[in-house]
Amino acid sequence: ITQILDDLEGFFMGMGYQVLTGPEVEEDHYNFEMMNIPKDHPARDMQETFYITNELLMRSQTSPMQARTMEKHDFTKGPLKIISPGVVYRRDDDDATHSHQFHQMEGLVIDKHITMADLKGTLLAMCQHVFGKDRTIRLRPSYFPFTEPSVEVDVSCF
Repeated sequence: ITQILDDLEGFFMGMGYQVLTGPEVEEDHYNFEMMNIPKDHPARDMQETFYITNELLMRSQTSPMQARTMEKHDFTKGPLKIISPGVVYRRDDDDATHSHQFHQMEGLVIDKHITMADLKGTLLAMCQHVFGKDRTIRLRPSYFPFTEPSVEVDVSCF
């Protein structure tokens, strides 16, 4: 995991991104409110999230760094390009495809004239860097309450 994280961080830094990390114990405000996740959303249920108090929890995503960074970034000094890697926690039953603790990396770019083509190009370049140029890569439109537009990535095994 450390090797792939280091490799991805180097890849994105080469594209002008900053690498930012944040607290694993997070405020409900940043983990959910700032991500437009409503109070009645299932992800906020005690059965889905590790709450410490009513307002503190083990972060369930690295997205809070996006909100924290946007609050502080001076856009008069230029665009924002970040990745945020980190460990996240969810009340999942451990099995072949789920774990209560796993690594996640998110990216955020805010600039003038950024389009879906920029996102597609970045995701394709990243996947080719990690998996090789001989893999079939598919981007599928998807919905997440805090990003629009959104895609999910599929990569062939052979």
